Amino acid sequence: MRKNKSSLDGMKIKKNKNNLDERQEQALLRIEHNGCWLAFWGLLAVIALQSVILNFDTRSLAGEYLVFMILALYISVGCLRQGIWDRRLKPDTSSNAAVSLTAAFIAGILNFICTAKRFPDKIPASLAVGFVYAAIAFTVCFAALQLAANLLKKRQASLEKEPPESEFSEDEKS
Repeated sequence: MRKNKSSLDGMKIKKNKNNLDERQEQALLRIEHNGCWLAFWGLLAVIALQSVILNFDTRSLAGEYLVFMILALYISVGCLRQGIWDRRLKPDTSSNAAVSLTAAFIAGILNFICTAKRFPDKIPASLAVGFVYAAIAFTVCFAALQLAANLLKKRQASLEKEPPESEFSEDEKS
């Protein structure tokens, strides 16, 4: 009899035995999930704190920013590849607009504060800078979310067309 062969049989990958039961596996996934989001929001808070309150320049924030962007891209690409958007939000125009408005508001406020601290005698100009940054943030965020929503819908359609692995017969697997 022929044994089932996977496509990785030619590669020498040593797989360690999983010592966790199903409950422990779920608990570990929850811990990893919370740790990931703690790192994500913690990095964002540190970047905002250092740039607004401590007046750090962009060079001193490069490490945190790089890690934050890698984490954000990994989560985004991973979710899109799996056809997942969010637990609560739908990939539609109104949700994307609301998220973009929130990001724009935060970006505008932070840039207003940074500019007002550097030029305390030019508050109207600082307001204008905050507004311009908010407009740019809204535009970029909304366009990126709309693009991602369209890519997600295409990916979900392609995932629905693919039969699950269990539907293959033994002959088709080898």
